[in-house]
Amino acid sequence: MGRFRKTAEEKKAVAKMKAADAALNENSDREFRAGIRDETPEYQRLNGVANEAAAEVSWWHGGTRR
Repeated sequence: MGRFRKTAEEKKAVAKMKAADAALNENSDREFRAGIRDETPEYQRLNGVANEAAAEVSWWHGGTRR
């Protein structure tokens, strides 16, 4: 395995992180269009999910794990 190649587990974690980020961004856009400027419970829930997903991915692949 090369240094820059992802294992199957890493690919799965990256896909999960991207899906969580997309859901968070969609919610943020929807709330912004509705005039909501504060963090709603749904935003906080999705943000937590996105943070947990990012923690499973190394920073090299866009996550927060070192």
